[in-house]
Amino acid sequence: MNSIGQEIDLMVNYPRSKRNVDARGAEKTPEDRALARQFGKAFFDGDRSHGYGGFSYHPRFWQPVIPAFVKHFGLDKQSSLLDIGCAKGFMLHDIKQAMPDMALAGIDISDYAIEHAMEDVKELVQVGNAIQLPFEDNSFDVCISITTLHNLEREPLAQALLEIERVSKKGSFITVDAYRNDKEKQRMEAWNLTAKTMMHVDEWKQFFKQVGYTGDYYWFTP
Repeated sequence: MNSIGQEIDLMVNYPRSKRNVDARGAEKTPEDRALARQFGKAFFDGDRSHGYGGFSYHPRFWQPVIPAFVKHFGLDKQSSLLDIGCAKGFMLHDIKQAMPDMALAGIDISDYAIEHAMEDVKELVQVGNAIQLPFEDNSFDVCISITTLHNLEREPLAQALLEIERVSKKGSFITVDAYRNDKEKQRMEAWNLTAKTMMHVDEWKQFFKQVGYTGDYYWFTP
């Protein structure tokens, strides 16, 4: 059995929200979650009760993160990278700005997000599902998926991890909803809008081993 990769917070420089998690959780309804899971206009650019409440680009989010990706994976202008769950392509835009010669691609389940992707990355992104990536084996040096894969049930999620293994040559990095104790679990369950798989960090690690995911990983906790 292959060993899993490294637990490392490559998102350490991504700004964290200071919103009231408990208040948000108290407001969430099953209808809000059902609407959010359609990943349409309501989720990205509708009311905050069922999504982002306006999903627009700002350099302060991804620009500080890109150098960590570049250093960790040794990326250069010959490298190739796939963003799984790319939404409107904000991360791809910032990578392209920093390293314009890199081969980049993005995929997202949302027709709405891809339709409204940033102009300079529109030709790089497409609608698709993480459980069946439309790419050949070993197509990319690195695959990155941030707070996306946990939106799948366990079995499809396992398939998505195998797909990442299939298309990536050198490595990968994912973040998933997780908790370390009962308090974090309660906050996660209250905060969550779209995730279908949330586990204790130790359960996630065991899951990665069982599936055969060998990439790097870290956790999102509200």
